[in-house]
Amino acid sequence: MRPSRRSAIGTALRVALAGWGAARAPRRAFATSGFAADPFALGVASGCPEHDSVVLWTRLAPIPQRPDGGLDPEPVAVRWELAEDERFTRVVRSGETVALPERAHAVHVEADGLSPSRWYWYRFVAGTAAQAARSPAGRTRTAPAPGAPSERLAFAFASCQHYERGFYAAWRHLVDESPELIVHLGDYIYESNLSRDPVRRHWNDEPTTLEGYRLRHAQYRTDPDLQRAHAAAPWLVTWDDHEVDNDYADDRAQDLAPGFLARRAAAYRAYFEHMPLRALAAPAGPDMRLFGRWRFGDLAQFHLLDCRQYRSPQACPRPGRGGSNVVVDCAELAEPQRTMLGAAQERWLDLELRASRARWNVLAQSTLFARFDLDPGPGTRYWTDGWSGYPAAADRLVRSIVDSRAANPLLIGGDFHAHYVADVLSDFGDPRSKIVATEFCGTSITSPGQPQVRLDVARMGNPHLLLGDGTRRGYVSVVLEPDRCTAHLRVIDDPRDPHSPLATRASFVVESGRPGAQPA
Repeated sequence: MRPSRRSAIGTALRVALAGWGAARAPRRAFATSGFAADPFALGVASGCPEHDSVVLWTRLAPIPQRPDGGLDPEPVAVRWELAEDERFTRVVRSGETVALPERAHAVHVEADGLSPSRWYWYRFVAGTAAQAARSPAGRTRTAPAPGAPSERLAFAFASCQHYERGFYAAWRHLVDESPELIVHLGDYIYESNLSRDPVRRHWNDEPTTLEGYRLRHAQYRTDPDLQRAHAAAPWLVTWDDHEVDNDYADDRAQDLAPGFLARRAAAYRAYFEHMPLRALAAPAGPDMRLFGRWRFGDLAQFHLLDCRQYRSPQACPRPGRGGSNVVVDCAELAEPQRTMLGAAQERWLDLELRASRARWNVLAQSTLFARFDLDPGPGTRYWTDGWSGYPAAADRLVRSIVDSRAANPLLIGGDFHAHYVADVLSDFGDPRSKIVATEFCGTSITSPGQPQVRLDVARMGNPHLLLGDGTRRGYVSVVLEPDRCTAHLRVIDDPRDPHSPLATRASFVVESGRPGAQPA
C-alpha cells in the first residue's frame, strides 16, 4: 500500500527529530541527506518582534536558480531551535514544522513564550537521521514589554537595493553597527532589468508570474551581505512599487496592462514567502495586510505603513499611461478625496497615534513625506508618485499627528535615492508655520540618485528641507533615548565596489518635545 500524505509527513518529522538528536552530522553531506546542495542557500531571517515572540524564517532551496528551488513537489520536515546563547547550550524553544511546496518550501515559525528585551539565537535543520543539513545560525531580539521603562533602542533603516546596480557593501557596514532592529522601507527587489552596464545580472526576464517573482526574490537572498543583515537582527518590512511593478497604484499598472491584479497577487505571495512575516499577513489573492503597529516598551512605537496597495492613481498621467508624471498645472492633484493610504488605513493610523503613550512615534513608510516643489521660483512643479502628488492626504496625516498629540513624531522613508532631513510643517504652503514632526529619508543601498545640482536647486524652493544629498548610497542609523533621537546618515563611496568603505555624511539630533532636527 502507498503511504498516505499525512503518514509521510509524520514519518518525515520523526526522521528530522532523530536527525537533530544525532547532531554533529557532516555539515555538507547534502547528497545523502536528500538534497543536491545546501538547502539553506537563501539563509535565515527573523522579524516582527514582540516582547514575548518573534518570527523565524527560512526557505529550502538547494538550487535557487530554479523556480521550485531544486526540490520535488513534496513536503519536507524542518526542525528549529531557539537558544539563549550562540553555542545552543541553553535551548529554550524548539519544534518542528513542514516546508510545503505550494509555499515554495518556505517556513514561518512564530516562536513564543520568550523573555522581553533579550537576544536569542536560532537555527533550522532538514534531512535524514544520518545526514542532517543544518542552517547557519541567526540572531534575533525581543522587544521590551509594553510600557516597560526602556532607555535605548538602536535601529537602522534602508531601501532601494537594485541587484544589478551594485554590491551590498552598505548592508555589511550596517551589520557592523549591531542594530537591535532593521527596518526595510521598500524596493527590496527590482522587477526591471538594466539594458546596459549592469554590475551583475538578474537571472530572469521581468517577472509577471509567481515563478518569476520567486526567482527574483531567491536571487537577492543569495547575496552574502544581505543574508548577513537578515541573520543579524529582527526586521520590520514594508514595500514600495518595485516589489510588483514600477509606479503601480492599487489595481493600476504603469502601462495600464489588463489583469494587473493577477500579477499583483503573484508578487504579494512571493513577497510573503520570502519575508519574516506573521501568518496574519498571508495574502488572500491580490490583498495583503502589511501595515501594523510595533511597540518597544515605553520608548518607541513604530507605525508601519503601506503606501501602495490602497492609494489613488497618480494624478494627470501622461496620455495613454499610468504611473508618475511631473506636473505644473493639474487640478486633479488637489482633489480632497485622493488618498495615499486608503480610508481604512488612515483611520487605523489616527486611532493608533491617539492611543500611543510612547515617548517616540516612528511613522515608517516608503517615500519622502515633506512637500517637494521642483520649481525654486514662484511656480510649482510636483512629481506625482510621492506624497507631494497627494497633498490632501498629506494634509490629513499632518492634522492627525497634531490632533493626536502623539509624542515626538518621526517620519522615516526611502524611495528618493538621497539622504533628506526635513522639518514637517503644519502648513507646507507657509514656510513660517509650526514644525510638528521631523523626517529622515534615507538614500538607497545601490539604486542611483539624481544629479546633485537638481537637488541643490530644488532645495532653494523648499526651506523646510535641511539637507538633500543624492551623491552616495547607504542607510540611516538611529539611536532613540528618552530625551533625544540621534540619526547618522551613513554613505559608501561606490556600490560597484563590494569592499567600498563607509563614511558619515551628517548626524542630527532631535530633542524630546522639540520637533525639528539640529546638526549633532
